[in-house]
Amino acid sequence: MLIRRSGRALATALCCVVIGALAWPQDPAPRTVHVFVALADNQHQGIVPVPARLGNGDDPANNLYWGSAYGVKTFFARSADWSLMSCSAKPKPEVLERCVFKHRKTNTYMVADAYRGSEIREAVLDFFDAAAGASPETIVAAPSAEQLSIRGGSNLVAYVGHDGLMDFRLPLIPKKKNEIHRDTIILACASKQYFAEVLRAGGAYPLLWTTNLMAPEAYTLKSALDGWIGRENNEQIRDRAASAYDKYQKCGLRAARRLFATGW
Repeated sequence: MLIRRSGRALATALCCVVIGALAWPQDPAPRTVHVFVALADNQHQGIVPVPARLGNGDDPANNLYWGSAYGVKTFFARSADWSLMSCSAKPKPEVLERCVFKHRKTNTYMVADAYRGSEIREAVLDFFDAAAGASPETIVAAPSAEQLSIRGGSNLVAYVGHDGLMDFRLPLIPKKKNEIHRDTIILACASKQYFAEVLRAGGAYPLLWTTNLMAPEAYTLKSALDGWIGRENNEQIRDRAASAYDKYQKCGLRAARRLFATGW
């Protein structure tokens, strides 16, 4: 009887293992973030001049918003939470470099494009186009061979750089293309005041934007994405961004919280 019971128990255990394996959730489809970075450019943008090496809009390797310590490429490449998968030169004429990152613990990818500083108008327009759900594009992430939907097919689109709308008007306003929810992060000076009209026309949601002058460096983006990936609520994401900004800028947490806004 003992042997029979053991055999029955073993069969039951094996059955449970099989059922458990069948019920185990499959990896979800990848979530994608597309970041449009307008390289800092002393010559072609209305910014407070930065050191020449950091403000050369044709030199992504040393640019303030890309290759410097707090630039998007360098900061994410050095992060323990992200893996730099690939970088390629000039995927389109206005873009000097494209880098693809993968979050180490989730199936989340970030595609970051470094726009030539003199092409800031195109960077802003491409951001709004993607936020409206237009021009979806599929790429293959090497070496994983994962297919990623970017631009208007992204789950979240972000803009990093000078607020070009302080200097110029767009030639057109992209309109909402579908009912798919897309979040946006806009790290530029006073982006809530300047980006709201066009963003509303495109139908995207302002997960994080700003109310005053700021330094659009990558630690804020990374902290906000940490919360978004973790599916935190809007205020938690705002608090993350504010805490990161205060940590690096030493401006005081209260001032940092006033700088960032979420939602309409």
